[in-house]
Amino acid sequence: MEPLDAAADVHALIRDVLPALAPSAWFDSGTSEVVLPLGRSEARASSWTVLERCSREPRSAWPQVVDEWVREVGDRAFLAVGEMELFGDVRELLRLRIVPKLAPRDREGLVVVPAGDHFDAMVMIEHPRYGGPLTKARAGLLGLHKLGYVMTNTHDRELSDVCVHDQPLLPGRDVRVVTKPGSRYVSALLSEVDQFLPGPNEHGALVGAPCHSTLLLYPITSQAVREVLPVFADVVREMHAAADDPCAPGVYWSHGERRLTPLPADAPAHASDEFAALLRRLPS
Repeated sequence: MEPLDAAADVHALIRDVLPALAPSAWFDSGTSEVVLPLGRSEARASSWTVLERCSREPRSAWPQVVDEWVREVGDRAFLAVGEMELFGDVRELLRLRIVPKLAPRDREGLVVVPAGDHFDAMVMIEHPRYGGPLTKARAGLLGLHKLGYVMTNTHDRELSDVCVHDQPLLPGRDVRVVTKPGSRYVSALLSEVDQFLPGPNEHGALVGAPCHSTLLLYPITSQAVREVLPVFADVVREMHAAADDPCAPGVYWSHGERRLTPLPADAPAHASDEFAALLRRLPS
């Protein structure tokens, strides 16, 4: 039997057992979810899980399956209350951390979305003792579904006071440093480096994110980038190796619509066809 074929009967069983097992809960027919009030908020549990379980069992076992599932949902809601008492309004604690692309096994169970081809955006709970990556299970417990405000949180509460300064890299060639010592979130600015570069920025920039507290930028304006790239790459590598909170050891070309293209440090002419073409047309 397919799960949806069992929906009407299973949903009726859920409604029957809720008054006894979870008196404050109710079943939302529009979304097929059990809704459990949690103070001023609520936790929701989709019935899809119990529908799948029932579809694998004989009809005579459905009441027991539904009973067990509703008890699980209640237990999860109890844990959610503890989480809310611990964190308060957890939405205020959510931040966005950019990390090098995670392996599938590492991203499983986490609230993570791609941030281009080479990085992922990971939602974090910023708490000195109980923080860490937001898991899908914890997001479900806390009723966290639409998370569009996380980047705003990160900008307003972590990145509004970043320090920007230039320091020498080669004679006559400076690297721009965007940093906030001790921060875990400066790397979130990888998609916004243009705001830290002099305009007009026609050819993009070399970008390094050796640690999560610091970005290194070098605007590309001339053939001098050929000499700068190996030195820039050495600095990124050394900072990455020495960092307490390392991010990425490589160098990227920021260009176009927030694109980041990896660059080989020692042979810029052997980089992507697009970057090689750029080198040929740059002024001396």
